[in-house]
Formats: sequence, structure tokens, C-alpha cells
Amino acid sequence: MKGLLVKWFAIFMTGGLIYYFLEIAVRHYSHYSMILCGGMATLLCGGLNQTFKRMSVLLQMVISAVIVSELEFITGYIFNIGLNCGIWDYSDVSLNLMGQICIPYSLLWMLIAPAMIYVDDNIRCNLFGEERPVYRFW
Repeated sequence: MKGLLVKWFAIFMTGGLIYYFLEIAVRHYSHYSMILCGGMATLLCGGLNQTFKRMSVLLQMVISAVIVSELEFITGYIFNIGLNCGIWDYSDVSLNLMGQICIPYSLLWMLIAPAMIYVDDNIRCNLFGEERPVYRFW
């Protein structure tokens, strides 16, 4: 159990910090909540092909977009609406939900998903000796 927690923590922190610094690179600022959101996203999206061995990359991308959108909505609802942190606001973007998520960014997450899956797989393989999954696009 201890080894599993160490693995999950490594994946969580790597994904969370990548998400955080990616936001800084693109938007020139971020918030610690993005470490939480990005870490959870990497764990969940990267773990899809660990749980469903024959799942195609394309299906992982679609499911990952839904997962990340849900996580961003929850994070936004807590920090932007509940705590009034004002980290982001997609109200001006078409097809948004309460200004916290929107279809254009969900589609962008679908395109970023292979990178999350790759990061997760590399940590599992290189640090924890797991077998590399076989990738199938279809």
C-alpha cells in the first residue's frame, strides 16, 4: 500500500506541477489550486489505460476531456465562486457553464490528454518498473 501511495503521489505532483507551470508559461500566473486540479487530472486520465488495458488512445482523449472539464468545474466552483478567488472566468467564451468551463477549452484538453497519459506512463515505467502499455489509436 505504501508503494502505491508513493506512486500516486509522484504522478499527482508531476502532473500538478506541469499544469501549474504550463499556466504560468501561457497566462503568466497560476494558483495553487491548479496543482490540485492538474495532479488529479493526471492520475485519473493517465490511469485509464492502466485500468482498461485495451482502451484506444482516441477514447482516452475523449474521456480525459470530460474528466478534466469536470475537475476544472469543481475547482472553479470551489475557488472562483465559493471562495471568490477570481482565478479564471470563461463567461465571455461561448458555450460556457457558469464561467468555469467551456467547450473550446474542453476540446483543447482532449488534444493535451496524450501528453498526460504519456507522463503517467513514463513515471509508472521508469520509476516504478511497470510495463509500458500498448497504445492503440482506434
